[in-house]
Amino acid sequence: MKNKQVSVQNWGLTDYQQAWDRQEALFAETVKLKTDMRNGLIDADTPTPNYLIFCEHPHVYTLGKSGKAEHLLLDEAGLKEKQAVYYPINRGGDITYHGPGQLVCYPILDLDNFFTDIHLYLRTLEEAVILTMADYGLQGERYPGYTGVWLDADNEKARKICAMGVRCSRWVTMHGLAFNVNPDLSYFKHIVPCGIDDKDVTSMQRELGRTVNLKEIEKILQQHISVLFGMELPL
Repeated sequence: MKNKQVSVQNWGLTDYQQAWDRQEALFAETVKLKTDMRNGLIDADTPTPNYLIFCEHPHVYTLGKSGKAEHLLLDEAGLKEKQAVYYPINRGGDITYHGPGQLVCYPILDLDNFFTDIHLYLRTLEEAVILTMADYGLQGERYPGYTGVWLDADNEKARKICAMGVRCSRWVTMHGLAFNVNPDLSYFKHIVPCGIDDKDVTSMQRELGRTVNLKEIEKILQQHISVLFGMELPL
């Protein structure tokens, strides 16, 4: 039985390791539920949960499974000076930065409740960001061969505004997207963002020339995600 109900949570400014642990717990719980159903230990029609989590993180660099450690350009002393930490993690993708002013979204979904296509999943998350940007008069685009959302993707002015990296097991997802709303963009100068060394990184604030309300962006992005996935959200 497909369960399209989604629990929406905001974890606020949360330490990356703590958020990762909380994600892993929800992810493991859902995977175990599906495994138990498959093994006949519980009713096969038991609904599986879905979560849509929003948060910010203190300054942190994370390296995905396909990334290269040398794409972090800071040593331990440099990280300490920047009050940042570093984690190799189990999502796809290369290195990225998270920090205050960046909206992070972690969908922990059982895709059996929606559609079982990881490429469509990524494209749908991208589309939600593109639609959110359009609400502010910005034209978000896809960059062929890369995940995430860009501006001017087809020319030398290409600049990334949203990074993505996900993990999926038994069609249960974790990790997600990082949307640059008002972050300190100088932190991106200390990495090769997502392994791309010849493209710029930008933010809503930089593109619009003003600070943008993060809660407002969260609300709009949540709405676009829910419509695109056909989610049922609590009133």
